[in-house]
Amino acid sequence: MSRKRPGGESLPSAPSPSPSPSPSTGRSPDREGPAATPEPAPDPKRWWALAVIALAQLMVILDGTVVNIALPSAQRALGMSDGDRQWVITAYTLAFGGLLLLGGRIADLVGRKRTFVVGLAGFAAASALGGAAAGPGTLFAARALQGAFAALLAPSALSLLTTTFTDPKERARAFGVYGALAGGGSAVGLIVGGLLTEYLNWRWSLYVNVPIALAALLGAPAFLRDRSGRRGGHLDVPGALLGCGGLVALVYGFSEAGPRGWTSPSVLTPLVAGVILLAAFVWWQSRAASPLLPLRIVKDRVRAGSLATMGLATIGMFGVFLFLTYYLQVVLGYPPVRTGLAFVPISAGIAIGATQIAARLLPRTAPRVLMSSGMVLAAAGMVLLSGLTVRAQYVPDVLPALLLLGLGLGLTFMPVYATATAGVPAQDAGAASAVLSTVQQMGASLGIVLLNTIATGATGRYVHAHPHDPAHGGAPLDEGMVHGFSVAYWCSAGVLLLAALVAGLTVRHATPKRAGNAA
Repeated sequence: MSRKRPGGESLPSAPSPSPSPSPSTGRSPDREGPAATPEPAPDPKRWWALAVIALAQLMVILDGTVVNIALPSAQRALGMSDGDRQWVITAYTLAFGGLLLLGGRIADLVGRKRTFVVGLAGFAAASALGGAAAGPGTLFAARALQGAFAALLAPSALSLLTTTFTDPKERARAFGVYGALAGGGSAVGLIVGGLLTEYLNWRWSLYVNVPIALAALLGAPAFLRDRSGRRGGHLDVPGALLGCGGLVALVYGFSEAGPRGWTSPSVLTPLVAGVILLAAFVWWQSRAASPLLPLRIVKDRVRAGSLATMGLATIGMFGVFLFLTYYLQVVLGYPPVRTGLAFVPISAGIAIGATQIAARLLPRTAPRVLMSSGMVLAAAGMVLLSGLTVRAQYVPDVLPALLLLGLGLGLTFMPVYATATAGVPAQDAGAASAVLSTVQQMGASLGIVLLNTIATGATGRYVHAHPHDPAHGGAPLDEGMVHGFSVAYWCSAGVLLLAALVAGLTVRHATPKRAGNAA
């Protein structure tokens, strides 16, 4: 049975527990009629399940910025060269971004709960290995292992959340929490990283993952509910090689574009290879018997619009953490802990926007209204940041922008998560979650490189044009840095406004009345 949305397109209804769904459609053959099996009663432990899933999500998100803050200390302790230090970040992003689609499909085939537990345990073990590293090679290998296990963990966590909460109001609240963690976790990571680095040492930026993972591992067997996996399913090996190879090539090309420049053969070659491999991947997915990514997931206009909105939002927002960290520490002279605490308002804004505003409005408000409004608010915050100077003060100049950014991102992320995963058949929930996580990862990688290139170029041009003119009382380099950040913030605002336009034009149906166990 299907239900119509405006425009005549149909959304799949939730399948009943039996009989087995068709592999090609995800629907049961006898669903057409009033005698369909009613929805099962909600799991009484579902809110505890949310706590377990939230812990895992927080750990993965924290890891990105915690390690960034600790990187200078790790470089000194392990004797890393300036050229090699980027591999602490790149090893993780390559494995994580490249293996997400594979991790999502494994979750569908093996079972999401089982994959979730394996991902948690592996991530904790890799974190402990990295914290105990005696040399750069061990740290690089540990970071790659972290990325691989995170690629198992992230899509299984999101798909577990999707299949656990089916009531519209409860689903909105659950995705509000998840969206708040996804958007605010990076800012919280800056605080945690600053505290650990300043008062303990850099190794604790990795060790901190172990107790979080253990707590989630203790709760997973008791509170998570999931089917055992798909019977008779097969892994699409050619699709895995093409898709993962293409994503790895793109992530590597983006990571090398910053230090080498966009015209370097070391950048152009992997980027071109990545595009070719992904084009071959799409061609193969349309013909494979058991595709790694069923194309029906991304062909839906509403879901595609939600994915595009998420990609543009992450491109536009990730420069904020990078540029503001440098601005606060280099220009204003903040120590690491104070820099981390300066990001608390953006985390608070995201939490309020996702859990208290978007979660309450989504059951009765069109998702595109929340997404577009959130992106406009975030763009306004970027415009405020573009006016910062070397003499700016935190409360009157920085704080309002961070609050606007936080509220805007919270309003956007929560409905994006809910809409991008709604209506997906149960056997494809892991793949759909992996696509969303992949879009986030690729958007973050591309956004950091693009905005950093724009900011660096603008800074160089400014310093070249003002070699002996410390305008407004600042040093020429500081003035140039702030000017470069300002140009990048304007570009970010443009990207976020584009995201608002995309959401308004494509996400044109109301929230599904009931997601069902398959959504």
